[in-house]
Amino acid sequence: MRVYFFSRQRLLRGFLLLMLSFSLLAWGYWYNLSLQALPAQSQPVYQGSSREKEIALTVNVFWGEEYLPQMLDILEKGGVKATFFIGGQWAEQFPVLTRTIHQKGHEIGSHGYAHPHPDQLSVSGNLQDIRRAEEVLVEITGERPKLFAPPYGEHGQSVLQAAREAGYWTILWSVDTVDWQRPEPHVISSRVLEKVHNGAIVLMHPTAPTIEALPVIIKELKSRGYRLVTVSQLLHHLESKR
Repeated sequence: MRVYFFSRQRLLRGFLLLMLSFSLLAWGYWYNLSLQALPAQSQPVYQGSSREKEIALTVNVFWGEEYLPQMLDILEKGGVKATFFIGGQWAEQFPVLTRTIHQKGHEIGSHGYAHPHPDQLSVSGNLQDIRRAEEVLVEITGERPKLFAPPYGEHGQSVLQAAREAGYWTILWSVDTVDWQRPEPHVISSRVLEKVHNGAIVLMHPTAPTIEALPVIIKELKSRGYRLVTVSQLLHHLESKR
């Protein structure tokens, strides 16, 4: 009968290898389980984590191109990166401006192609609109968007299913400036500053009063200690806290 003797160092090495293998297997199982459990693409997102003192400014773009250069200047001076949801049809008309938004480091999301009422479309109709917008945005920016802000905020089942099948997160908002009605600038800033909260997604459009209100909003939010981030950053922090 043979008797084998193993040094303490060899035993320790073997134990560490065994533990490492177990850890990798456990991590792989947890990772796959977490991916299966992610609800992000099945339901619309209204806000980020309530435990993070951060806010995302979003801009839906299908008109208002005359105000965008000034809006970009204000964001740059404030050191803020926003998320612009751009309509494909609009991007075709203003490819240089669309590319400029992207080159300045802002996040580009999809606002669909033709700005229809999504709830009036079938799943296939919504898919066609989303994918057509994607083709345009990819051609202009070189990047595929992963976020979709449905026109009019409509998010019926056909909209959500189409976005999910196309691989998008459906993004809505928790603070609405209602700036498309073009109220006085102080009304816009008050709507934001009175309703703002941790993880807020703020909806804006390129309008004259929004341009006047934006510097006030940025300055006050920063003075309150909020970090101004993109929607993707909000989502990353939201998922990391689950």
